[in-house]
Amino acid sequence: MNSLISGKLYRFFLAAALLLMCQPAWAEKRVALVIGNSAYRNVAQLQNPVNDGAVIATTLKNAGFDVVDSRHDLPAAETRRALRDFADRARDADIAVVYYAGHGMEVDGTNYLIPVDAKLERDTDVYDEAFSLDRVLLAIEPAKRLRLVILDACRDNPFTKSMKRTIASRAIGQGLAKIEPTSPNMLIAYSAKAGSTAADGDSSNSPFTIALSKHLTTPGLDVRRAFGFVRDDVLKTTSNRQEPYVYGSLGGDDVPLVPGKSAAPSASATSPQAEARRDYELALQVGNKDALNAFLAQYSDGFYANLAKIQLAKLAAEETRMAATEKARLAEQERARLAADGAQKAQQLRAEANARAAEQARVAAEKAKQIAQDKASEAERNRAATEAPANDKGSEKIASINAGVDRATAGSSTADKAQVDKTQVDKAQVEKNTDVASLSAGPSPADVAKPSAANIAKSVQAELRRVGCLTGAADGEWNAASRRSMALFNRHAGTKLDVKLASLDALQTIKLKSARVCPLVCEHGYEADGDRCSRIVCGEGSFLNDDNECERRRAKKPVAKRDTGDRQRVARPRPDATQVIIRRSQGPTSASTGQPLTGQERAVGCNSYGAIMSGKCP
Repeated sequence: MNSLISGKLYRFFLAAALLLMCQPAWAEKRVALVIGNSAYRNVAQLQNPVNDGAVIATTLKNAGFDVVDSRHDLPAAETRRALRDFADRARDADIAVVYYAGHGMEVDGTNYLIPVDAKLERDTDVYDEAFSLDRVLLAIEPAKRLRLVILDACRDNPFTKSMKRTIASRAIGQGLAKIEPTSPNMLIAYSAKAGSTAADGDSSNSPFTIALSKHLTTPGLDVRRAFGFVRDDVLKTTSNRQEPYVYGSLGGDDVPLVPGKSAAPSASATSPQAEARRDYELALQVGNKDALNAFLAQYSDGFYANLAKIQLAKLAAEETRMAATEKARLAEQERARLAADGAQKAQQLRAEANARAAEQARVAAEKAKQIAQDKASEAERNRAATEAPANDKGSEKIASINAGVDRATAGSSTADKAQVDKTQVDKAQVEKNTDVASLSAGPSPADVAKPSAANIAKSVQAELRRVGCLTGAADGEWNAASRRSMALFNRHAGTKLDVKLASLDALQTIKLKSARVCPLVCEHGYEADGDRCSRIVCGEGSFLNDDNECERRRAKKPVAKRDTGDRQRVARPRPDATQVIIRRSQGPTSASTGQPLTGQERAVGCNSYGAIMSGKCP
């Protein structure tokens, strides 16, 4: 009996142990905080963040997240409370996700998220009225397996235009600054690369959010690959103007937000080709030359090795472009200095020639960089198509594309030589399209690489606005205002671009200008202060004249006036004619007695002028 009971207990505990061991790995707690700020109170309202937040919240809820706290239009106090509450939820979570859409800014290398009630009248107000990204990272710190922050906050920030600078050296950047997370298993995804801005898009959602909702919660898809597909979609949608970027690193295991269906491991999962693909994606995620060189040291040849060489060529072209841009800037500064100092004619001519040569080298380097970048994007699109699940003959097509890549990259070390043979790649792509149904629905890579005339005009207008030559909207319509702004750019930049139409050459030339080209024009009462107009405040005793200059008020000169005094002139009563006649008939009289003077008194008294004038003497 005891042995029977013991056997039953043993089988029970064995079954329980097996049940615990066989629990799916995805049975883990996943929490998310979604914030969308549109209704800003002190600047113009944003159109999409609340809509974007609603889409992401719905996506995460449908993906089975345990907690999705969705908020919108949060002031500072409510933002602080939301982060504190979410930190409590993340303490026992395996995956914690924070999605934020709204305004953000970078001050002195630190990124800040801006609540809807912020004023930010001065640059130092950001420390009190906004929330640093470090505060958000602190809220997700307790999560065990994955800590993910997604920021759709790289918009053109209106606060920087009106914000007063308390210290001239304080840097306020465009977009968000690059960040290197110090905690493990942490990723921070930007809607646009550090230092650049993102577009809201023409629909009710931004291109970044649309791509996120499509790829982020794909079952079994590693989060790093998901963001890779998001990047490709956004680049395609924005004609390569906006490139999302991910900072941070994870381990070698796949980390999907949503688990995939359990299946027996295939032979390809452990094949050398699969390992090369995984290592290449990790090197591509790091995105620098050291990582790609380390990959090539391990995989010296093959399909992914050639892709790594193309990526290295793109990085080399970018370094060449930056060096050429700096050289052109220094040459232009030297030419301007010699002209201002009135140097000898020969020196000025030599400086002008050097500046002209440096400018030509800069334009050439920019074109080479663009070619290398286009080829790298083309290769990545072909790689994604080759690895698509619907491609049953992918292994055969990889060899075909690989041959074309080998021919393009054999013996190459520069950006110009590291170009994929477009004919071979397009041919392989056409062949694969017969087997991959998903590729036939969309445009070809060649069509994607050719933006429309309206998109080119809109991009040129946006660049003209950036360098201060266009004040109107970038609407894609190349009208008279756009032509005038192009002519203004030609005059101040010394170029001869065609003003009648917007071209890719004009776009690249304007992009090379890193600072304002056209002077800032301010209305009366304001003066140029960097890239904005500041009100002129005159000191005490001064006023603003018609020349927009402070002028001292002239002191009022004293004016001579007749002194009437407080005393009134008293008119003496004049004696009437009868009294004068009587006095004269009586002769001089004594002032004390009123009797006629004697002869001696008359002689003495009438010698005085006053007596004569008083009428007492004849």
